[in-house]
Amino acid sequence: MPELPEVETVRRGLQLLIVGKQVISETHDWPKGWPNSDDDVAQFLLGATITAVRRRAKVLLLDFDSGYTLVTHLKMTGQLVYRGDEVFGAGHPNDSLVGPLPDRSTRVTLEFRDGSKLFFNDQRKFGWMKLYPTIEVETIDFMQKVGPEPLEDDFTAEAFRERFRRRARTSIKAALLDQTVVAGVGNIYADESLWGARIDPRRLVAQVSDQEFALLFHELRAVMNLAIEKGGSTDRNYVDAEGKKGSYMDFARVFRREGQACPRCGAAIDKIKHAGRGTHLCAQCQS
Repeated sequence: MPELPEVETVRRGLQLLIVGKQVISETHDWPKGWPNSDDDVAQFLLGATITAVRRRAKVLLLDFDSGYTLVTHLKMTGQLVYRGDEVFGAGHPNDSLVGPLPDRSTRVTLEFRDGSKLFFNDQRKFGWMKLYPTIEVETIDFMQKVGPEPLEDDFTAEAFRERFRRRARTSIKAALLDQTVVAGVGNIYADESLWGARIDPRRLVAQVSDQEFALLFHELRAVMNLAIEKGGSTDRNYVDAEGKKGSYMDFARVFRREGQACPRCGAAIDKIKHAGRGTHLCAQCQS
């Protein structure tokens, strides 16, 4: 599943390319991925102009001058691909990012007045795009439950720590992956930040000291900011707004490095199953 840095990369690319564009047509082939009535599409989408592209956790928000927002969740295999004078694609890595579109994975196509198009591709059909009145977006169930953004300027190390303290008997990695604790952290950045903070992902939250939480907070923000800078962690078939591939995996310290030397102590990186996910750690210097 695309993680916060990947979704932020999508947001930044689309913000540059589609704001100010007017939608003139919409087609879809999967009603569950496009749960919108024909009347709402005709009244609030067709003829409307995009005014902003926002993100909350792993969800994208396309605001329109009609007073409606297209809330988009990429889920496991979603992609958004823009084709016009410029080309941009990001999300789950497969050939649809760089191949001719529409293809068999294309669920929704939005055509703009200038002839450019935005494609929502989703192989496994778990993702969705739903129209909501913009003023109601903050009240939908997902928005009410999701935790604070880890990269916001006003989110402090102290607030970060206190949110985890409520999960005292949960492992620290499971708590990091819990979107109600902190928004947008997925498997890659959980492993990377825990390695940076020298914390074993299997340790209970109650066993993590205040000092370790402060370090984990700074490590998480550092790896996410680096990933955004590098265009996300997708390392194949990723194209950003400048035609560049995501390169964060070139800088990963433990994720997908099992059997390789830990860059800190030289011991072999392990891969285990924990919190329902493949988990990478150095057993020697993470305790």
